[in-house]
Amino acid sequence: MPLINTDALKQHSGDYCSGKADALSDNSILQRVRMRRRQLGQMTMALDRDFAKRRIPAGDYHISRKIDGEFTCLVYSEGEVFTINPGGTIRIGAPFHKEAKEILDESGVKFAIFAGELYVRRDDGKRARVHDVVRVARAPKSEQEVASLCFGIFNIYEWNDEQRSGRYADRYDRIVELFSAGDRIHPVDTVIGDGSKAVLKQFKKWVDGENAEGVVARSDTAGVFKVKPRHTIDLAAIGFTEGLDDRSGMLHDVMLAALRSDGTFHIVGRVGGGFSDDDRVQMLKMLEQRVVESEYTEVNSDRVAYRMIEPGIVFEISCLDIIARTSRGSTIDKMVLEWNEEQRLWEGIRRLPLCSIISPQFLRVRNDKTANDEDVRFSQLTDIVQIPSANVVSEELKLPGSELLKRAVATKELRGATMVRKLMMWKTNKEEQSRDYPAYVLHLTDYSPNRKDPLKHDVRVSSSSEQIDQYFAEWEKKYFVSGWAIL
Repeated sequence: MPLINTDALKQHSGDYCSGKADALSDNSILQRVRMRRRQLGQMTMALDRDFAKRRIPAGDYHISRKIDGEFTCLVYSEGEVFTINPGGTIRIGAPFHKEAKEILDESGVKFAIFAGELYVRRDDGKRARVHDVVRVARAPKSEQEVASLCFGIFNIYEWNDEQRSGRYADRYDRIVELFSAGDRIHPVDTVIGDGSKAVLKQFKKWVDGENAEGVVARSDTAGVFKVKPRHTIDLAAIGFTEGLDDRSGMLHDVMLAALRSDGTFHIVGRVGGGFSDDDRVQMLKMLEQRVVESEYTEVNSDRVAYRMIEPGIVFEISCLDIIARTSRGSTIDKMVLEWNEEQRLWEGIRRLPLCSIISPQFLRVRNDKTANDEDVRFSQLTDIVQIPSANVVSEELKLPGSELLKRAVATKELRGATMVRKLMMWKTNKEEQSRDYPAYVLHLTDYSPNRKDPLKHDVRVSSSSEQIDQYFAEWEKKYFVSGWAIL
């Protein structure tokens, strides 16, 4: 039985087709790919050049050029070839798929899963970028573009009925044996060396000399290390928290944002490293003078709420990596805020896909820059990673208004005071646009001035209109009992 139902795929140019994981007859393949991606992330230590000198221990390493592409697995099953990424996107029919089939048909293997990077080979000789892969693989304009898709293999995960473990050197030798003569499918460029000195030698050659994304060093005894140059970006400081206990009176961390093309601020992350103690004292005093109100609240890792500040200050930071998707292929959604200058107030809009910054470090305050669409521009991020919905503007960010479905109010007099109970049920109309909102909400307001805690609230949410109606009926029966006058 074929693993792929080709009728469920969309045809692009020539034989090239793509689709979702529901075209698989064996759903476990996607789970195995996701598991391998998580394992790879957990076992890989990301370092910059300086840390690599100190952290990479002695030992024999397979040192590979890091390709700026999309992590993907190639699956071969008795003559059937396709690729699948952790997000569940399946691709078949590109020239590199056909090349893989020819090689593996002759190898005698019945089933195999290979790990690699899907990338675009550029005619101009420039470095391939993940942006190129996303564009070409999703919607190629021609068969020539499809032919530019290539696959660099760096591991074997399964071979027939075996889970490939043991020495990485053995797996890489098998990759070379199979694919060394390949064109569009091939082993990643790899050399063997000893310790950090050999790793940094290749870093100098490939990254400094040839503008590669980085290097990956694999050792069966020491682990896996990814060495990349640090990125430097300028971001707007929009909030901060203070340290606790003996760090009171000192800055803990700062919330940072990039400015989208429509003038909204997209929260990128936080930076808490790179400050001296004197920096923390002086910076806290400076930021406290800029505190403003905010409808949006967020807390740090110590559960301390950020105090929001008016936009204007720009921080230059460095980070080791910027990633736009989780190991399962999901987007990394973060809040978009709007600065209301007239009311001097931050207003939350909605969450949209963005990215995570890895190992951020404060470098300096950019006194020569302000929080405008040039100095803290969003394209600093999209130049590095592909971010979905990057071009969405504020008109599209606004979520639909809610619709009131039911309302009931009752009062009761007790010892000269009026008690009030109110039920409100509404449909948010936002559940399809944002995961932050349920479809239906039921809210209870219970006010009793003679009580120690006069005002109480309760909430129920649901994705079912029948269930929320049931909740409303149950609460109406529970709270609007004898003695309560319904208005």
